[in-house]
Amino acid sequence: MDTILSATATSLGWMLGLAFLGIGIGLGIMGAKAAEAIGRNPETKKDVVSGILVVAIILAVLLLLLFAFIFFLMFFNPMTV
Repeated sequence: MDTILSATATSLGWMLGLAFLGIGIGLGIMGAKAAEAIGRNPETKKDVVSGILVVAIILAVLLLLLFAFIFFLMFFNPMTV
């Protein structure tokens, strides 16, 4: 029982850590490319920013779903039944 709980806690930590790392790197690259695109063609600023906001909102929703899944595993672990 303790092995299952410790493995679950470790895997939850890895899931959160890698998710935040991936989202941080992805948003950083996306922001750099957006600044580059706006620098090359300033007239498209509105289109570029709206596209980035859509992607950032989708990533935030996916991160919230990950939190819901992690809380489900923390409090209702199907392996400990």
